[in-house]
Amino acid sequence: MDQEKEDTQTKADTQDEILLAALKLFAEKGYFNTSLTDIAEAAGVKGTSGIYHHFKNKQMIAAALYASIFDSLNVSIDDIRRKNPKPSEQLRSIVDLLFRLADDAPDVMQLLLVLNMNEILPDEKPLLDTAPFAKILKIFQAGVKSGEIRNLAPPLCFAYFFGIVNHTLRMVLLGALDRKADAYQSQTWLAAWNAIAKK
Repeated sequence: MDQEKEDTQTKADTQDEILLAALKLFAEKGYFNTSLTDIAEAAGVKGTSGIYHHFKNKQMIAAALYASIFDSLNVSIDDIRRKNPKPSEQLRSIVDLLFRLADDAPDVMQLLLVLNMNEILPDEKPLLDTAPFAKILKIFQAGVKSGEIRNLAPPLCFAYFFGIVNHTLRMVLLGALDRKADAYQSQTWLAAWNAIAKK
């Protein structure tokens, strides 16, 4: 029984190594310029057959990464909503999280904001239909209802608010801005909040 547990753990560890290697390569080279051989070498797996033992193809690796990132984001947004009663505080905490991720986990943010996931995973739900973003739309609804946010449809709030946030983060990730994301956080928050706040 212990051997079975050990084998399961080894398999899970190898899958994690493959996912981490793929994430780094997708962020650096792009999805379409990354081969399974590249991923196998970076993960320390013996050839592409070692990858096929865990994932059917490169698209399945991308799907697993995407699902993992959105699961983590979902948990974080639940936590933020629990800790902060006001919609403005919740949005501020989400912005803080995204800017922290841009500095601490830029590969994750590359996958979220830079890579065109619709091309890579055409059968995945659109971004606004994913659980974390459905929750963010509810935050905008609550903000309109409480009078903190202008009377805008939630998807428009999302476009105005996160358009500013995402564009700033993309510029940091692509090197168009020369400092870390943290340096632009407060300015970005103010610009994004002013785009939707009820005056």
